[in-house]
Amino acid sequence: MIGSIIAWHFNNSRNEKGQIRDDLVIVDHLAHEEQWQNLVKRQYVQYLQKDQLLEWLQDRNDIDAVIHMGAISATIERDFDKLVADNIHYSQNLWSWCAAKNVPFFYASSAATYGDGTSGYNDANIENLRPLNGYGYSKHFFDQWALRQVTENAPQPPAWAGFKFFNVYGPNEYHKERMASVAFHTFNQVEATGRMKLFKSNKADFADGMQSRDFVYVKDCASIIAYFFEQAVANNPAPNGIYNIGTGKARSFNDLANAVMQSMGKTPQIDYIAMPDDLQGKYQYFTEASMDKLRAAGYTAPFTSLEDGVQDYVQNYLLSEDKYC
Repeated sequence: MIGSIIAWHFNNSRNEKGQIRDDLVIVDHLAHEEQWQNLVKRQYVQYLQKDQLLEWLQDRNDIDAVIHMGAISATIERDFDKLVADNIHYSQNLWSWCAAKNVPFFYASSAATYGDGTSGYNDANIENLRPLNGYGYSKHFFDQWALRQVTENAPQPPAWAGFKFFNVYGPNEYHKERMASVAFHTFNQVEATGRMKLFKSNKADFADGMQSRDFVYVKDCASIIAYFFEQAVANNPAPNGIYNIGTGKARSFNDLANAVMQSMGKTPQIDYIAMPDDLQGKYQYFTEASMDKLRAAGYTAPFTSLEDGVQDYVQNYLLSEDKYC
């Protein structure tokens, strides 16, 4: 999802020579039968299956940067060996190649690393986090490993950043099924039934539907990553490190569901249901990114409001005959 929108952003921008940037090599593992449609509108020079990439890179000396968004991102994944292989070892191999070849490296971490939020959501202090699931732990492990390469003066890319994505929503997430955003699920449920189901709260200080997230529009995510890329290739990189990608403003699931239904021209109708057993004790009730570090790195563009992002997503994609960006 995020990778395809990063490619969209590059295809709609120009390189230092004023040319449309289409010199992309796209790497993925298309597990869903319709996921190929995320590629149809992109301009790129090569497509590789993820298991081909490391061999393909071996003798290359013409790579501007590696932007690594791929991972097993399901918070309900129980096979930890798979998480280690795809979310830790694969990322370590790419890091090592970038370090050896002097190529900038930008990768996806996750707000799931923050766990229940007891330690806050400040990307300036990520030492004592306790993720709630294996996915979050795999991302936290790699963040800590990357920082250890720095403190031990081990080989590292000339410019690098890890991005702790908060709750990303927007076009091209249609293959994610259960792990797709609540905005997408709201649209589908309202289309089918006229109503939306949200989880009841199991905490006295949260009313039903008032569990909150830092919802960030996927186009803003692409803009941030493009900024880090552009700074690096201009030999003026932003400071290396790990950054939150959110908006800095938590909004409730009620707010999100209402925004979707209003963008559909529907009267909001919400039902509250019990939380599934596999999420009990592993569910974040509140997330809100500290954005000071990103702003200090020089990124100044405003973030899309929840209402504006949802309206763009619903009216320009989900309600369109062709819903792909």
